[in-house]
Amino acid sequence: MKVERSSSSPKCGDCDDVNHDYYDHLKDHFFVPPLNFSFVDNGVFRSGFPEPPNFPFLQSLGLRSIIYLCPEPYPETNLEFIKNNGIKLYQFGIEGHKMSTKNRENEVECFSESNNSKNMLIQLVVLSLALECNAASQPMVTNQSLIMEPFVNIPDAAIREALKVLLDVRNHPVLIHCKRGKHRTGCLVGCLRKLQKWCLSSIFDEYQRFAAAKARVSDQRFIELFDTSNFKHLPISFSNSKR
Repeated sequence: MKVERSSSSPKCGDCDDVNHDYYDHLKDHFFVPPLNFSFVDNGVFRSGFPEPPNFPFLQSLGLRSIIYLCPEPYPETNLEFIKNNGIKLYQFGIEGHKMSTKNRENEVECFSESNNSKNMLIQLVVLSLALECNAASQPMVTNQSLIMEPFVNIPDAAIREALKVLLDVRNHPVLIHCKRGKHRTGCLVGCLRKLQKWCLSSIFDEYQRFAAAKARVSDQRFIELFDTSNFKHLPISFSNSKR
């Protein structure tokens, strides 16, 4: 059977133009979540730092509040977005800088004495880095404090204040974020999980799922030692929060 090409059929160049227009149209209608975005609980979300392409997605969540865990000022574009959408910003400036080598040595020593089970995790970190150095044909550093992922001071007071905001359902739906959505956000969510009576192994599994190769023993130690006794009427899970 002979098939005649319709005279109205687009030529190859025309097809390219149609495809570009089609994909541009789709791009405008796709929601792009921020880096490391995830659901935490009803009305509670977590992520890395939101960029302008993420704004339509965040708008779809109907957020009432954002908990920002970095000390740097919020960008003007982000401030304009939250103002236009009636979102309240709660900033708790937790530094992300690395501690000195001496302080890291003290942390490692204290940590080893207080929790022998975590020593195995330290040894695994040392072993993995040893294999990486060997693969790169570089000399292995023998000082354990230099091998460890650098420790960062997590201020207990800031986490407690952030938790008060997080536990208040009047602030839901709420987004928790820092820069990458790994360490500072992971500590806050980990402390929330303690309040929700999660076992430590499940809390650490969740933390490591987001931190991946950047997981810090000090963060997990902070979560483990975090005292929840001052918090009353703790929810096992939040009810479904709607704006």
